[in-house]
Amino acid sequence: MADEITYADFERVDIRVGTIVEASPFPQARKPAFKLLIDFGAEIGLKTSSAQITVHYTPETLIGRQVLGVVNFPPRQIGPVRSEVLTLGFEDEAGAIVLAAPDKPVPNGKKLM
Repeated sequence: MADEITYADFERVDIRVGTIVEASPFPQARKPAFKLLIDFGAEIGLKTSSAQITVHYTPETLIGRQVLGVVNFPPRQIGPVRSEVLTLGFEDEAGAIVLAAPDKPVPNGKKLM
């Protein structure tokens, strides 16, 4: 377990829900990944993310899926892609990523509380 944090520490991490509107292979990445375009609603807009989620997902199965993302990390240049959001997930027993997502639809841009 990580060190304890305060609620104020938690509030500094801006985790929002968004819907994947585009997903494509990202062959330039060092590890297998997809390039995602995620709609985080009117306040935040469309953001790009590079996600190493190729074991359990295909681009076709990602379109329309809601995901959680950290929207207040600084952008990261990954090859030719500027990744603006950290798409969140969990490692399964084999180390492949399973996306973190709400179990019911919520409006894009809503903050994790």
